[in-house]
Amino acid sequence: MRTLIKGGHVIDVKSNINECLDILIEDGKIVEIGKDVEFVNGDIIYAEGKYVLPGLVDAHCHLRDPGQEYKEDIETGTRSAAKGGFTSIACMPNTEPVIDNQAIVKYITSKAKQEGIVNVYPIGAISKGQKGEELSEIGELKFAGAVAISDDGKPLRNSALMKKALLYSSMFDITVISHCEDLELVDEGTMNEGYTSTVLGLKGIPAAAEEIMVSRELILAEYTKIPVHIAHVSTELSVDLIRHAKSRGVNVTCETCPHYFTLTEEACEGFNTLAKVNPPLRTQKDVEAIIEGLKDGTIDIIATDHAPHHQDEKNVEFAIAANGMVGFETALPLSITYLVKPGHITMEQLVEKMCVNPSKILGLNKGSLEIGSSADLTIIDIDEEYVVDINQFSSKSKNSPFDGFKVQGAVYYTIVNGNVVVREKVLL
Repeated sequence: MRTLIKGGHVIDVKSNINECLDILIEDGKIVEIGKDVEFVNGDIIYAEGKYVLPGLVDAHCHLRDPGQEYKEDIETGTRSAAKGGFTSIACMPNTEPVIDNQAIVKYITSKAKQEGIVNVYPIGAISKGQKGEELSEIGELKFAGAVAISDDGKPLRNSALMKKALLYSSMFDITVISHCEDLELVDEGTMNEGYTSTVLGLKGIPAAAEEIMVSRELILAEYTKIPVHIAHVSTELSVDLIRHAKSRGVNVTCETCPHYFTLTEEACEGFNTLAKVNPPLRTQKDVEAIIEGLKDGTIDIIATDHAPHHQDEKNVEFAIAANGMVGFETALPLSITYLVKPGHITMEQLVEKMCVNPSKILGLNKGSLEIGSSADLTIIDIDEEYVVDINQFSSKSKNSPFDGFKVQGAVYYTIVNGNVVVREKVLL
């Protein structure tokens, strides 16, 4: 199978490409990049006026499979990811049962090959059952196919166990992803602690609940000299702490999500459960700090934290509603609309944060358009404006506060291992 992508504006940070070129794909690989590439007998994709990027890589999502397939499963989750321009995704371990052994890792990788349309990489649990009491068999998880370990959703309270997790991870060259949250400080809070929570009469979660745990991970990373990755950074002080640690030479990376640079706690007004996430939406000052962290490189990754929920889990009182929102199909347009278009970051920086860095941190051979690499590509029109319609999402769940938002950045093609899975904005 041969495909020629003709005349698109190609951006590949790893190959230092930023110009209009043709890309030739054969047998699932990129075989030639250049001007006026000769081509006969195959599929031609005319990409003039559009950007051609490496396939997007999401380092943090929830597929709910196994155990909660009524919210999402590998088939629907990967279709949603493809529609959003993602060609590779890493799924978190808080499933039922937890991804804490080889059997569950192999279940996910096997099912993804059979039913998925993008590359799926499982993330194993740091502790058995995510109970925070005993380390999982980290080596077995790695050898079975896990690309990282995390107790996402259930932060590891025990500092000694976290230190052991870092030490063991270094033996097996696997990334540790930390969900930074002091549960004693959270104390049944439901949104950011501040003016809005007071007005709504809701128990607040102080920013310190995140920042204290960020501090712990940075200290442990410096003490052990072992890398750590901080998930979904949401506060100004967290960004400052990570920036300072990096200046000290601490081997730390971090991510944020589109909702943390687009929304504030005010989105929760009217007891809007679609805006209930964990960590919670913060203040305008925090939003500005997140954007600055993305600009100066403190924040390495933009991840979705795609967290599907059934409508019955959101259509309840705010205090008992589930945390999280779907994100595959809004992450790219929100990033273009709120970061690229205002001039906060360039398209090259966007590629770094949504393609190159996630691949590097998870140890994946993805995120570039180098000759000989897998033909994972996303073709987008960054100027096309449209209104987000959650009813058009391919995810099983529709829990997004961005319904009705006017955004720019439409995914026209998603190509995975040379196979076109989205053509002219239509999921195949």
